[in-house]
Amino acid sequence: MFQKVRHCLAYTISYAPRFRKLHMPFHYYSLALVLVLVAIAFGANHAKAERPNVVLIMVDDMGYSDLGCYGGEIKTPNLDRLATGGIRFTNFTNCGKCETTRATLMSGRYHTEVGKGALRRCITMPEIMKLGGYHTMMTGKWHLKGSPVDRGFDRYFGFLNGASNFFTGESVYGRTYFRLDHQEFWVPKEGFYCTDDFTDYAMRFLDDREKHTTQKANPFFLYVAYNAPHYPLQAPREEVNKYQGKYMDGWDMLRKTRLARMKKMGVVPPDQKLSSRPQNIEEFKLLSAQEQAHRDLMMATYAGMIDRVDQNVGRLLKKLDSLGESDNTLILFLSDNGACPFQRSQKKTIEHNFAPWNPDSFWCYDQRWAHACNTPWRKFKQNQHEGGVATPLIAHWPKGITNPGRFERQRGHLVDLHATCRELAGVDYPKQHHGQPIGAARGISLVPHFTQKRREEHKELFYYFNSSKTALLQGDWKLVDSSELYNIREDRIESNDLAATHPERLERMQARWHELAERYGVRESPKKP
Repeated sequence: MFQKVRHCLAYTISYAPRFRKLHMPFHYYSLALVLVLVAIAFGANHAKAERPNVVLIMVDDMGYSDLGCYGGEIKTPNLDRLATGGIRFTNFTNCGKCETTRATLMSGRYHTEVGKGALRRCITMPEIMKLGGYHTMMTGKWHLKGSPVDRGFDRYFGFLNGASNFFTGESVYGRTYFRLDHQEFWVPKEGFYCTDDFTDYAMRFLDDREKHTTQKANPFFLYVAYNAPHYPLQAPREEVNKYQGKYMDGWDMLRKTRLARMKKMGVVPPDQKLSSRPQNIEEFKLLSAQEQAHRDLMMATYAGMIDRVDQNVGRLLKKLDSLGESDNTLILFLSDNGACPFQRSQKKTIEHNFAPWNPDSFWCYDQRWAHACNTPWRKFKQNQHEGGVATPLIAHWPKGITNPGRFERQRGHLVDLHATCRELAGVDYPKQHHGQPIGAARGISLVPHFTQKRREEHKELFYYFNSSKTALLQGDWKLVDSSELYNIREDRIESNDLAATHPERLERMQARWHELAERYGVRESPKKP
């Protein structure tokens, strides 16, 4: 703004002789100058007021088809309402794992470039939003090094590590890593449930903002990182009861019914096929009655956790309504990776058969249900196949999205969210931060999608979890784990490996992956899984 004012002053002064030739009184000239400056100031303030608030909501280990608006049977009316009033992205991708996704999300660069959780050589999303005058807040799971308040957040409530007991706040190692701003936070012994309390503190931070004139005058950026439905599978009894008994038809039937709904909604094309059930997953009917009941209970708990997230999204929406912020708030909702296949239920929980609403419980489901939750894609969390990296993404912004209720099919990636927020905040990407050089941003802003304009395509996208779980996307072609090759447009379930029939393309993409891996800081060669 000050540059514009200086430019206008110089321009007006340069015209002073002309005013004198016209015999205009000097006070006319002064009045004209004042009016110009007022117009500039009004324009700048008006532009600031028009910038949207941003609420970024991310869940943990949720499958592609779990939400009602993506074909799931779980009751998610609030998220469904955001989807039908906004945009559903059907081809958006993450990094397939909690920490790698969070590092990429926060930095706008591939996680290998920033030392994963270390967040080196980058400017984080809240740091760049603060450059645009935004008030920044976060609640939930951090799972990166340091603390959110050291990387751009004005307020924070949540835990710093990767997993937490939902009722007690303890990690798998028995320690508590909860923080309120800079201070250690002791979780109360009763009445605590992570999903609820993350929302409580998000709303408290919004209320606190209302009390500060400076903060209230600027837009806000709020990041809510729910740890549901990450293990341990724990939910209040009333949530589990809603779903118990609804999964007794098993995982194969669940996949079929979900796919049918996805086709009917338009999430996937009418000719979409299911990926094959892995050979090590048996038919549900072959299990004993006791085992079937237990598997049903695990999936019911998982569903209850997502149901509870949706209820809390509803609470947050009501808070935005009460503050008069709903119309000019962009809400983004996604998952950090696909459903989790790891069976890590603890021995004590199994021996005592603790109910999942018992704070002492620690249950997990395994790849049987994870495969169903990722319908129709192949593989799971950590894998760079679609079941690991595909995520639902909902964008809702009443004031900024035209023709709501539509789908967006273009391939996108987490790095695009950093670019999106930068554009909305009106901030250019800097070459350095705190006096230190930072690397290039990798994303392409999603903003054109909001008004149905053409968005630039990614020429290629790089995926990496470890040396045996890698991918490279170039146009319609996807190289997976260095040896598998798929035409992802025709075969997104990755069922027809074309490596043998397209050896030259395979070699070119392998060579390109190695070139990018070296550029992006990977030091190990990919291996076959």
